Amino acid sequence: MAQELPTELIQQLEALGSEFADAVEPLVDEQSIRDTQAQYLGKKGKVSALMKRMGKLAPPDRKAVGQVANKVKAAIADAVAAKLDGLVQAARAADLARTVDVTLPGRPRTQGHAHILWQVRDETERIFAELGFEVAEGPQIETDFNNFEALAMPADHPARDEQDTFFISDSVVLRTHTSPVQVRTMLEREPPVKIIAPGVVYRRDDDPTHSPQFVQVEGLVVDEGIRFSDLKGVLLHWVRRLFDKDLDIRFRPSYFPFVEPGAEMDVECAFCTPETSSTCRVCKGTRWLEIGGCGMVDPDVFAHVNYDSEKYTGFAFGFGIDRMAMLKHGISDIKHLYDGDVRFLEQF
Repeated sequence: MAQELPTELIQQLEALGSEFADAVEPLVDEQSIRDTQAQYLGKKGKVSALMKRMGKLAPPDRKAVGQVANKVKAAIADAVAAKLDGLVQAARAADLARTVDVTLPGRPRTQGHAHILWQVRDETERIFAELGFEVAEGPQIETDFNNFEALAMPADHPARDEQDTFFISDSVVLRTHTSPVQVRTMLEREPPVKIIAPGVVYRRDDDPTHSPQFVQVEGLVVDEGIRFSDLKGVLLHWVRRLFDKDLDIRFRPSYFPFVEPGAEMDVECAFCTPETSSTCRVCKGTRWLEIGGCGMVDPDVFAHVNYDSEKYTGFAFGFGIDRMAMLKHGISDIKHLYDGDVRFLEQF
């Protein structure tokens, strides 16, 4: 087999360099330039194919041919870089040459607004602020003590079952109400206490009127001489301000471990009259809507936070912001509040 001549390889490599320069000159887009580069320098390219023949050369000749091959590859790479840079410069020049009518109106930007739940929460906070309440907050992951034990819920209480509560461990839960904020506040300060505690809570519940995650607001007042009539006055003021109507409220005796006496609170339906109540979809003809629970703080709760129940009395209440938003605006399904449908949210 005849030995490969180095002069032949050198001549062929130099010819490929000139051939590439002629091939790339008329190209006007990056993809074509890259494709042409690959035809010469790719693994199966023309330059690569010639370099595979260098193995047949004697070592001194192989070095000489290798130097020429490197020069050719460098020249091709430089030509590609120069060509691409020319494309960039041409694009910039074309962009600067464009005529822009600065008198044209700008594109309109959609103005956002607060979510309906935040609107009702914010309005609720402002209403209670009128009565001297301050906003208190706490963590959403709570201890069993703050969420249950300090609120006089014994270990066998149904609310502590796994079918109702999200347990992280035996002693840590996702809070089921914002009452732990009341416990934390009482542990940190002496009476008088006058707070509302808004925030997200979690329960194992899911149907058209309940969600496993919802927003709740609870309130607590502790001082000397606090009476049940004070509780009624506060809640009546809140209801009438929130619905902007002279609605009545009523209390029905009910049991909650942390209040005694305890009551369910109903509000007069804001969507019908006695004459139209029979066809009202909201109250279903009853003229009343349940909105939450309330009552006088049980002395057992005061014992857990070292309050003197002989000296101090207090009341507490709680209701769901989601529920109030549904009642205030006549919303039938709680999931509408969380779906993120702009068509729904834009109505509020």
